[in-house]
Amino acid sequence: MSHSHGNASSANDPRQPSTAKPYIPRPVSPEDLPVDYSGFIAVILGVSGVMFRYKICSWLAIIFCAQSLANMRNLENDLKQISMAMMFAIMGLVTNYLGPNRPATKK
Repeated sequence: MSHSHGNASSANDPRQPSTAKPYIPRPVSPEDLPVDYSGFIAVILGVSGVMFRYKICSWLAIIFCAQSLANMRNLENDLKQISMAMMFAIMGLVTNYLGPNRPATKK
């Protein structure tokens, strides 16, 4: 049992390295990129966390901001949206945890 994979596989290799071309992605305009739904959801949740004082909305907005930041395609537009959503989320958390308490509902 001789293991001569090096010589036998290189002689029968159908690939031609001289004709290989590197992959060059086509340029895509920012208008043609898909919508960043996680960034949009982060803005909606951040605003609702601030306006309605829901802690869960503010925490979910931070999670969706992190997801949108990880999947960012267009630096300029996405960064504006993510930073706005993050500001709303942080503002909601600050007002929920450090602000005055909501008045209790009377029965």
